[in-house]
Amino acid sequence: MTTRRLLLSIHDVGPRFETEVDRLVEHVSRHVALEQLAMLVVPNHWGDHPLIGGSPFASRLRSWSDRGVSLFAHGWYHRDDSRHAGATSRFKARHMTAGEGEFLGLDHATALQRMTDGRALIEDISGTPVAGFVAPAWLYGPPALAALGEAGFALAEDHMKIWSPQTGATLARGPVITWASRSQTRIASSLAVARLLPPLMQFSPVVRIAVHPGDAHVPALMFSIDNALRRVRRSHTPARYDDLLPAPTSPCVS
Repeated sequence: MTTRRLLLSIHDVGPRFETEVDRLVEHVSRHVALEQLAMLVVPNHWGDHPLIGGSPFASRLRSWSDRGVSLFAHGWYHRDDSRHAGATSRFKARHMTAGEGEFLGLDHATALQRMTDGRALIEDISGTPVAGFVAPAWLYGPPALAALGEAGFALAEDHMKIWSPQTGATLARGPVITWASRSQTRIASSLAVARLLPPLMQFSPVVRIAVHPGDAHVPALMFSIDNALRRVRRSHTPARYDDLLPAPTSPCVS
């Protein structure tokens, strides 16, 4: 029987949210070991919190990596400074994120530069290859999608799927179970969705759960995260994102 996988990620990892990330790591590690955890790292959150090699936080990131945590590049600034021309892009920028869809409106050259710079910084600090790239708020414009393949990332994801930028192959489908903390209305709606999705997805090959620093400040969200992880664990085994990649083929020996 094929193993059903649970993929768990902590978003927005960086110096800005050091305390919150610590709380989330402690919280979710009751359910998932560090070597099955993914962290999405922001190199310079909103331009005010740079990740600097040799800093205490960089050392902690290296320690997590050494203990098996998968690191993803998660944008560069995590801030959307683009002017959106199309109605669809304007709707996504306004309603699907609080001004943080950084890669929704970037041109190709800027998107590629931020991807490659972020990858280089994280790999230099961690000493290990990044697992992949995830755009802030899971939002990509067409130029950013084109840049992904050129940047050489093995994995990428949006809100509905995980795919290989190198081959274009979809590796998993299904919505991310996640929470929103920036208003009472969004808290209530995300709590409702988090109750509904685990039973609906119990037969899905892959279930993704993503937590954010803001969750750490809302007891109801932390309780809901516990419940969701407990329920999904009944049907799914914690795994790494790179477990979705095809196994490398052995070279033929003549």
